[in-house]
Amino acid sequence: MHPRFSYDLKYCSISRALDVVGEKWTLLLIREALYGVRRFDDFARALNCGRAVLSARLKMLTDEGVLEGREYAVPGQRKRVEYHLTEKGRELFLAVQALSQWSERWMPPPEGPVARVIDRQSGRPVTVVMTSDPGVQRLTMNDIDILPGPGAKLLPQTEKKSGAVKGVRKVREE
Repeated sequence: MHPRFSYDLKYCSISRALDVVGEKWTLLLIREALYGVRRFDDFARALNCGRAVLSARLKMLTDEGVLEGREYAVPGQRKRVEYHLTEKGRELFLAVQALSQWSERWMPPPEGPVARVIDRQSGRPVTVVMTSDPGVQRLTMNDIDILPGPGAKLLPQTEKKSGAVKGVRKVREE
């Protein structure tokens, strides 16, 4: 018998994390929140998923403490909710970045990655690594910028509407 079967994994950390973030739309929603998307309609536009699916994922992530709902109102309209990452949610950046690095290594995009993550202070690329060195400086969301990579393409309607050029998405903790 394999030694793994000598242990009860009822409280396995991986399984428990996947209970919260282990579904495709959930991880993509977290990606968008990391990019700075806050409003329901913006999440729906970015993800192009069903509104019922999006609503259920936002509720679950809010209930789990990954997102925090904050009311806002546009003058003349009803109150709505913006979704902000909590500390618990911002810590998922490590997992999302590790998945991105894995994908870029094993399934590289033909024109390069669509996003680059750099250390704001040094300008060097940020990578997720395993280390046993307690002296390694841990970066936070305040220490990084997420930039368009060589594979990022502006949508035609974006270019026509605003004359936009590829820009920097400065990310800050809230």
